[in-house]
Amino acid sequence: MSQDAELLTQSYNFSLPEELIATHPAHPRNHAKLLVYDRATDTITHTHFYELEKFIPKGCALIFNDTKVIKARLFGKKPSGGKIELLINRALDAHNVNVYIRGKVKEGSEIFFEQNLKAVVQSLNEDGSRVVRFYQEERLLRFEELLPIIEIIGHIPLPPYINRADAAEDADEYQSVFARAEGAVAAPTASLHFTDAQHKRVCEKFQHAYVTLHVGSGTFKPVDAEIITQHPMHAEYYEISQEAKEILDSDTPILSVGTTSTRTIEYYAKHGGVQRGEANLFLHPKNRPSRVNHLLTNFHLPKSTLLMLVASFVGLQKTQELYAQAIKEKYRFYSYGDAMLIL
Repeated sequence: MSQDAELLTQSYNFSLPEELIATHPAHPRNHAKLLVYDRATDTITHTHFYELEKFIPKGCALIFNDTKVIKARLFGKKPSGGKIELLINRALDAHNVNVYIRGKVKEGSEIFFEQNLKAVVQSLNEDGSRVVRFYQEERLLRFEELLPIIEIIGHIPLPPYINRADAAEDADEYQSVFARAEGAVAAPTASLHFTDAQHKRVCEKFQHAYVTLHVGSGTFKPVDAEIITQHPMHAEYYEISQEAKEILDSDTPILSVGTTSTRTIEYYAKHGGVQRGEANLFLHPKNRPSRVNHLLTNFHLPKSTLLMLVASFVGLQKTQELYAQAIKEKYRFYSYGDAMLIL
């Protein structure tokens, strides 16, 4: 396979039977299937997530993303009474929030929600997103004041390909058992497979720490550019705990739990060890990881930056082979789907 192929977006396209798109999680959550690929021996093992501990290399440290998904989908009304939908993407600062709005708005437009909550459009961005400010009873809200309100009136922002309304179970299922820091609008999906008991077992056996990356809706955005390096990578807020920093600054081998943890660790490693800020790192075969040794991840969308991140670990050809094998073995794909461990 030519090196040029690794830069072509079309190389990351594949056909997936619709029945392999998971619309509900496995029950119990750690009964999802697990494909283990060992690069040293070039071997694939088919197992289940509850067997994960058997495959984690000795002396390895696990890094988890402890972000918590907020109820970011809000249904409101225009002053005319027309229905409108708003999806919070990310806080820009204390008062300004980047959102997507389904329905026509202009600068100054007001949207009304339950709990006397109101959004006022501040500006329209070229990428289709909007900047709004939220008010309750005419008082400007800080983002942290907004969170308990949307916990009451908002909906879990399930990915668009799940293609159903959120249900009561999603408030728990679309959240890791160790979620702590509110701010994500998409779950770090590799983490969803851990039960409380298995997470506790793993943490007792292995060194571990937490980073925070508030996953934005841009994580689902396919690459439209013909050449992947022309894709403008979205930015997300990250923070690295002191415990994680000590591991990252050591020579301890790292197993990164999820693409979001990986992007955080690698951004830190490639940008001078800054512990918090905005990460917009795009990992692909021409920009490979330098600090993460092993990756736990789900199976991702065609032509997505997440699929290209997987290829940064194993190359394009092997990624294609692994995905073909997963489809053949009827692994379940995407956020509620099965998992893959790259050793």
